[in-house]
Amino acid sequence: MASVLIIGAGGVGRVVAHKCVQNRDTFDKISLASRTLSKCEQIQNEVGKENIDIYQVDADKVDELVKLIEKVKPDVVINVALPYQDLTIMEACLQTGVDYLDTANYEHPDTAKFEYKEQWAYHDKYKEKGIMGLLGSGFDPGVTNVFCAYADQYLFDTIEYIDILDCNAGDHGYPFATNFNPEINLREVSAKGRYWENGKWIETEPMEIKMVWDYPEIGPRDSYLLYHEELESLSKNIKGLKRIRFFMTFSESYLTHMKCLENVGMLRIDEVDFNGCKIVPIQFLKALLPDPASLGPRTKGKTNIGCVIEGVKDGKRKKVYIYNVSDHEKCYQETKAQAVSYTTGVPAVIGAKLMVENIWKKPGVWNMEQFDAKPFMDELNKQGLPWVIKELEV
Repeated sequence: MASVLIIGAGGVGRVVAHKCVQNRDTFDKISLASRTLSKCEQIQNEVGKENIDIYQVDADKVDELVKLIEKVKPDVVINVALPYQDLTIMEACLQTGVDYLDTANYEHPDTAKFEYKEQWAYHDKYKEKGIMGLLGSGFDPGVTNVFCAYADQYLFDTIEYIDILDCNAGDHGYPFATNFNPEINLREVSAKGRYWENGKWIETEPMEIKMVWDYPEIGPRDSYLLYHEELESLSKNIKGLKRIRFFMTFSESYLTHMKCLENVGMLRIDEVDFNGCKIVPIQFLKALLPDPASLGPRTKGKTNIGCVIEGVKDGKRKKVYIYNVSDHEKCYQETKAQAVSYTTGVPAVIGAKLMVENIWKKPGVWNMEQFDAKPFMDELNKQGLPWVIKELEV
């Protein structure tokens, strides 16, 4: 039995809270904290006041986080706050000697760039402290890393090519909205693409490379090459790899809206002067767009996220497609959140479960593919994210 502290009460935090309550045989004490206490209160009312304690905290402030952690005394902190806050929460966990888990790597608020460098720099400090940090325990990154690790450990002798494919075919009825934090989502999508091939990174213009993929239970969709954080760790940890890419689906309507917003400067992340006030355009846009947490009851359709993996087994070419399909309406019925939040929140709970049960446990800072994939794959089937392995022609 373990105590867990969840930091962040958005759509993903809601899913994590619901799933932790469903796993009370593992998490006997559950605490939820956010800058906005009313969000915590709403989730507390959904899962039952007797099941969860709530707190207010500013995750930008290490001293506040340290005081909260010392008060709650968790065995693990699940960080589902903003990626900007990864380092402050990691530092608070280091100072208090508590294990750490997140779902997305660190982003600097003033630079449209994300990388693991500053989080990996905590490895030796965490190791010396005897605590563990698990990075990127969402779906992508997260489950996609585990799919690749499972293939590497159990299905192939050598993996040479990986394409990670993310399709959200959900319809929320709005002309334009993002399925998670608009600021994070739009920065990610509007950035230049990048993929890893033959030991080096190749940069592309935004949306320059497109392919059409036939997603099971959804159908053919336009899929665009983006840079995504799991490419950085997988290219380092999957030995023998020759190329790894990431593709995500977008409708023409979404891309048209985004391009118009970019053209008029609404995706800028620097301050501008407006009637004597300093505002950041993308933050102002975030205030105008629908709150992603409100999309749950409106969204219909499915997601399909998976990995196409090609390599060699017993001297023969082999290619597999490992994927999960999730239904937005079913996810909402279970956790009051749509599938994008669900597919991120459930893996966070699985990662924390494996940590507190000492199945995945070693001091230092690690990525998902650096552990035995089978226990996580087994939990996916138990916790609501069943997967399929399909053999493809080489």
